[in-house]
Amino acid sequence: MLDLSFVRANLPLVEEKLRARGQDPAALLGDFHAVDALRRERITEIEQLKSRRNKLSEEIGNLKKSGQDATAHMEETRELKQKIDSLEAASRQAEDQLRAILQRIPNLPHESVPVGRSEHDNQEVRRWGQLPEFGFQPRPHWEIGESLGILDLERAAKISGARFAVYWAEGARLERALISFMLDVHTREHGYTEVLPPFMVNSKSLFGTGQLPKFAEDLFRCADEQGFREGEYRDSDHWLIPTAEVPVTNLYRDEVLDEAKLPVLLTAYTPCFRSEAGSYGKDVRGIIRQHQFQKVELVKFVKPEESYNELEKLTSNAEAILEKLGLPYRRVLLCTGDLGFSSAKTYDLEVWLPGQGLYREISSCSNFEAFQARRANIRYRPQGKGKNEFLHTLNGSGLAVGRTWLAILENYQQADGSVRVPDALVPYMGGQTVIAPK
Repeated sequence: MLDLSFVRANLPLVEEKLRARGQDPAALLGDFHAVDALRRERITEIEQLKSRRNKLSEEIGNLKKSGQDATAHMEETRELKQKIDSLEAASRQAEDQLRAILQRIPNLPHESVPVGRSEHDNQEVRRWGQLPEFGFQPRPHWEIGESLGILDLERAAKISGARFAVYWAEGARLERALISFMLDVHTREHGYTEVLPPFMVNSKSLFGTGQLPKFAEDLFRCADEQGFREGEYRDSDHWLIPTAEVPVTNLYRDEVLDEAKLPVLLTAYTPCFRSEAGSYGKDVRGIIRQHQFQKVELVKFVKPEESYNELEKLTSNAEAILEKLGLPYRRVLLCTGDLGFSSAKTYDLEVWLPGQGLYREISSCSNFEAFQARRANIRYRPQGKGKNEFLHTLNGSGLAVGRTWLAILENYQQADGSVRVPDALVPYMGGQTVIAPK
């Protein structure tokens, strides 16, 4: 969420940044200026009336002490109270309107983000790795997984419906191996602390990271006693997490961290649940787009002046997993029109899938600046300063496990139908080097 005073002082800039995102400033900001002016006017009136009331109270006391009639002063005081109560109600209403406006405004793009309308305007930053060459026609992962007996989409559809998967034998073990491998690299080599958070969160947590209210349809809500209503964020309802970003970021909601402890680097494995609203007809083959998938997440809490340097480090940490696995990829800088709601700057990592002949996103690494911290009220205590400030939050996939799994099948497939296990995963697979047809 943006700071009210910043929006007030920089309204033309905010409008320009929203247009760069492809958003209509008028639709998002509404009558911001008028509501803000009305609120400030009411506050000024309230202060003036309270000053008059305080003066009257002092005069009433003096009149009573001297035995004089204070009735007129007391009547005026009662009238002032009624006016103050009415003005305070109007001020609260205007404040609620401003809060609602601020809650629906997306984060503003960083100056280094290229202006564009869609993913077609994203900028490729670099590529890594040699694309594999095959002496045969490479197959997509769903064909490889089925022929090896390690991926079962038919039975998954029977027990859960579309967009679910069952992994068998070495397929299940490969998924587990990837999770352990990623966590080990991030904790042992990159300095992250592992955390295992709950897989269900309340609506306050989803509001804090920016999923609510805008993306309610993309989430799975548990059937609690009360349904979700916009603007009503409780700590007693439950939603399945769309990503570990939500519970991990909210670990410090409504807390103040010491500057000496920053940056805080956390990594977490969790399953993720997404309804994929609006994506029907997209990626219907295989396991690219699932309602449930596994992911290892990277989350950072940092000082504002260090956040963009930390974004580069976080992105490199995610890239390290791909490089250790020998998976070719490219880094892409998202344009303004393709940024997520809460992000100020995002890099996507896209892995090469030879069975489909294209690059697909496998990690999204973002700097949210103070946007999430303001929504979740996460501050830090700067040394030598008396006032707490909002810190910056970052997160990225390190990596999406299912998409890494399928990238291995497609990049390491062999002519005889087998799949070679990347060297880095052999110890996690109990020494197994090949997944072969039965």
